[in-house]
Amino acid sequence: MVQEYQSPVRVYKHPFELIMAAYVRRFPKCPLIPMFVDSEIISESQSDDGCVLVTERRCTIDIEAPRLLKRIAGVDYLYFIQKNSLNRRDRTLHIEVHNETFSNRVIVRERCSYTVHPENESWTCFEQSASLDIKSFFGFESTAEKIAMKQYASSIKKGKEIIEYYLRELEKEGVTYIPRWTSTVDSGTVTWRHQLLPPSAARAIPVNSAKDGLHCKDSSCSAELVTGSPDDKLDADYIRRYLGDLTPLQESCLIRLRQWLQETHKGKIPKDQHVLRFLRARDFNLDKAREFLCQSLTWRRQHQVDFLLDTWKRPQLLQDYYSGGWHHHDKDGRPLYILRLGQMDTKGLVRALGEEALLRQVLSINEEGLRRCEENTRVFGQPISSWTCLVDLDGLNMRHLWRPGIKALLRIIEIVEANYPETLGRLLILRAPRVFPVLWTLVSPLIDENTRKKFLVYAGNDYQGPGGLVDYIDREIIPDFLQGDCMCDIPEGGMVPKFLYRTAEELESEENRLLTDSIYKSASIYKGAPYELLIEITEASSVITWDFDVSKGDVVFNIYHSRRAPQPPRKETHGIASLGAVNPQLIDKSWVLGQDYSTVEKALMCREGESVQGSHITRWPGFYILQWRFLSSAACAASSMPRVDDVLASLQVSSHKCKIMYYTEVLASCDFRSVWYFYFFGAILRLFFTAWVLCKTLNIYTGTFMQTVCSLCLCASCLLFAAVIRIID
Repeated sequence: MVQEYQSPVRVYKHPFELIMAAYVRRFPKCPLIPMFVDSEIISESQSDDGCVLVTERRCTIDIEAPRLLKRIAGVDYLYFIQKNSLNRRDRTLHIEVHNETFSNRVIVRERCSYTVHPENESWTCFEQSASLDIKSFFGFESTAEKIAMKQYASSIKKGKEIIEYYLRELEKEGVTYIPRWTSTVDSGTVTWRHQLLPPSAARAIPVNSAKDGLHCKDSSCSAELVTGSPDDKLDADYIRRYLGDLTPLQESCLIRLRQWLQETHKGKIPKDQHVLRFLRARDFNLDKAREFLCQSLTWRRQHQVDFLLDTWKRPQLLQDYYSGGWHHHDKDGRPLYILRLGQMDTKGLVRALGEEALLRQVLSINEEGLRRCEENTRVFGQPISSWTCLVDLDGLNMRHLWRPGIKALLRIIEIVEANYPETLGRLLILRAPRVFPVLWTLVSPLIDENTRKKFLVYAGNDYQGPGGLVDYIDREIIPDFLQGDCMCDIPEGGMVPKFLYRTAEELESEENRLLTDSIYKSASIYKGAPYELLIEITEASSVITWDFDVSKGDVVFNIYHSRRAPQPPRKETHGIASLGAVNPQLIDKSWVLGQDYSTVEKALMCREGESVQGSHITRWPGFYILQWRFLSSAACAASSMPRVDDVLASLQVSSHKCKIMYYTEVLASCDFRSVWYFYFFGAILRLFFTAWVLCKTLNIYTGTFMQTVCSLCLCASCLLFAAVIRIID
C-alpha cells in the first residue's frame, strides 16, 4: 500500500533570500539532524544570467532501525539523491528527492518548495509532499513501513526548528537582510549583486501571537484570522491556533481529505473543524473517515441540515415542556448544555410532537453547539471543538422507560453518532436514581466506545463533594436547582396535557422526514372486520410488548396462539367491486377456538381515548395473533368472536369504524430477564423490609425461628438484588 504525506503550508515571517541563506547552512551535514550523516554535490549547473541554480546532492542517511533488520538488508546507511532547483528571479526553490538504495524494492518520492507568501512578499512559504511504496523488503514490509514513517514524521517536525536555528545564527553574525537578486549583463559577463545591510536597517518581523491576532486589524494578519476560500491551502500556524496540536501525519490526513473534498464534492465544503472530527472518530484512517464523512454530507444535503438553524422554528410546545438549554461554559471553555431529563415528559413530547420534531430539536442543538464552539475558540484563544453536557436525572422513574420513547431515543442517538462525531467533550450525569442502570443497559450499546469513556455518573448528592461538579464547572455558574448560585432559565418541563396528543394520521403526514419510518402505525377497525397482527415466536419465554391508543370508537383487544401458520387471505375474483381496503383475516373461518387456536390473554375492553400498555411472556413457540375488533353492546354480550359475514354492508355505515395507533415489539428472553429480575428482587426486598419494620414498630413477637428466617431471606434478597444491579450496570 502506498503511504502518502502532504504537509500544511509553513510560513516563515522572513524574506525568501534570508530563508535561502539559512537553508544552505544545512549542508553538507547538519548536527541538528543526527540521522543526516553527510552529503556531497555530484553535479551543479547555473544559467547564463545566474538566475537559475540546479544542484544535485547524494545524501547519506542513518535510519534508526533494529540491527537485525540492517544485517538482513546488508546496509548500514541509506543513500538518497536530492535535486534542488533555485530560481532567484521568481524567488522559488523546488526540491525533489528519491531513494538510491533499494530502489528496486522501495520507491520513495519527496517534493518540497519554498515560495513567496501570496499576500506578503516579505514572508516565505514552505510546502512538502511525499510518498512511500514498499513493494518487497525481505518479508519485513510492514516493519520497514512503520520505521520509515516514524523517521519521516520526526524529521518533518524538526524542519522549521532547524531553519529558525540558522536564522538566529545569521542574526548573531549581523546578517538580517539580503537584497533581492538582480542581473547586470555587460559584454557577455554576468554579475550577481549581493549586498548586506547593517542590523539597524533590518525589516521589522511581525510576532505570531494568537491573542494579539484576535485584535489585529492589519491586513498582514488576515492569513491567521480567517480560513479563506476552499481553494486556499491550510497554514501550519492556523492549524495549531484553531484546530489544535496535530502530528505531521494527522495534519497530512486533514489536508488530503480536504483536497479530495474540493476536487470531488459538489456543494458546500464543511469547515476544517468538522472534517477533523470525522478523522478523529476513525483514528485518522483516511479511507474510513472519507466514507464516514461522505455519508454524512449526503444526509445533510438531502435534508437541508445546513439551513436548519435559519429555517426551523421551535414549536411553542417544545419551548414550554422541553427542559434543556445552553448555559455558559465549563472550565475548559467548552459550551455547556444542561438537560433536565428527569423533569421531561418523553412520552407526552413524542405523542404531541412526533419523532420528527424531537429529532429536529436535537439536530438544532448540535448545530448550535458547533457554532458556539467556533465562537469560544475565538474568545478563549484556543481550539475548542466539543461541548459539555450536564444531564440532571432527578425525577427519573419508570415512566421514562416507556418502550416507544426509548426506541425513538435510540434512533436519534444513532443519527447523531453518524453525523456529529467527537462533538461531546464530557457528559456529567447527576442524581442518577436506581432505575438508571436499566436505562443505561438499553442505551449504551448504540453509543460509541470513545464517547462512553467521557461519561461521569454521580448518584444522589455525590456531585457536591470533592471530584464532583466544581472540578468541571465554575462554582458561580452552577444552576440554582443544583444548589448553585446561578439562576437558570431552562424550562422545568412537566407533563404534556393529553389533549395536545396528535393522531396517527397527523404524525404520518409530516413532510421531509428525517427518520426512515415511524414507530407508531395506524389501523382502522370495522364492524365484522377486525384488525389482526401476526407475530412469529421461535423461542419460548420471549416477550411481546404493546402500546396502543384508541383514537376513535371502542375496541376489544385479544391475543391468540396457534401452532399452525395462518394462510394468506385469498383474493375474490368475482362479485361486487371492493368499496375500500378491508383488513385481511388471519384466523381462518374453519378454525375452532380451543382446537386450532387458543386465547392466551383475557380479552381487554378499551374505550375511546384510552392508552393501553402491556406485555405477554410467551409459553410456547408458534404464531401469536394480536387482534383488535369493533366493540358494540352485542359484542360485549356475545361469547364467540364475530366473523366477516356482512363486511360490505357494515362498511357502508361510518359509525361502524374504530381507529387505533399502535406499537409492538418482541423482546428476546435473555434481554427481558435482567429487567424482570430487577423488579422481582426489588419487590422481594421491599416486602421483607416492610415486614421487618412493621414487626419492630408494633413490637410483635415472631419467635426466634421466624426472626432468623426473615433475616436470612432479607440478606439473600439484598445479595441477589445487588448482584442483579451489578449485572445490569
